[in-house]
Amino acid sequence: MTESRVQVELAGPIAHVRLNRPDKLNGFDLELIAELIEAGRRLARDRDVRVVVLSGNGRSFCAGLDFAAAFKDKKRVARMFFAGPRRANDFQRVTEVWRSLPVPVIAVVHGHCFGAGLQLAANADFRFTTPDAKWSILEAKWGLVPDMGGTVPFSELLRTDVLMRLALTGDVFSGQEAGELGLATGVSDDPQAEALALAERIIARSPDSVAATKRLVLQTRRGSVREAFRLERRLQSRMFKSPNTAIARKAGSTGAEPEFGPRTVD
Repeated sequence: MTESRVQVELAGPIAHVRLNRPDKLNGFDLELIAELIEAGRRLARDRDVRVVVLSGNGRSFCAGLDFAAAFKDKKRVARMFFAGPRRANDFQRVTEVWRSLPVPVIAVVHGHCFGAGLQLAANADFRFTTPDAKWSILEAKWGLVPDMGGTVPFSELLRTDVLMRLALTGDVFSGQEAGELGLATGVSDDPQAEALALAERIIARSPDSVAATKRLVLQTRRGSVREAFRLERRLQSRMFKSPNTAIARKAGSTGAEPEFGPRTVD
């Protein structure tokens, strides 16, 4: 039986999602894409999950799309790519599903973070990397554009001229440089420890306010001020009614450790 290309392990409220194609540096083939989409959808339905830590087994986070493996089935590639003008295709959905997850996603990067791998990491909410990891918007090397959902977070994280330079050249840069450019949240010899430390701080807060805050931050980046204010009011109204808000208030006033219930906000 073929081993799963995506491993999901629940450690209390923290879900560890690991790309598991280490012999190919976790390069995406069609099965990995399908399993990663399904893992994201499954975790979105699990209201006990509070944080997702996304990483790769073996020597690399993800070396990008494995063209040789993926294009063995060109008809399937075509079905996954042509989704119609009004919705994402599977090559975009495999990264976007993590951006749209109602809980924070923390990517842990080591080894290679190329092409599709970088677009996956960019769609996480946080990225911790080793200083010697190799990063690249590699599509330029193959005469392509980044088309797996990366352009939106790239535009949010990088200055326009920096993004253009990296996307036009496909230059390889280090994890240390990724931190200096603002692509990486933090640079550490032990990025997994940094990710878990942040995860512990997040799960100390109400899962409802965390979910609502993620939605508020992402949805107000490009809209009008009026739309942002409207969303603030709508989400705050839900917080007033949330049982987890009452738990947070009581803990805040007494100094006790809060024991939150399942997330009620999508």
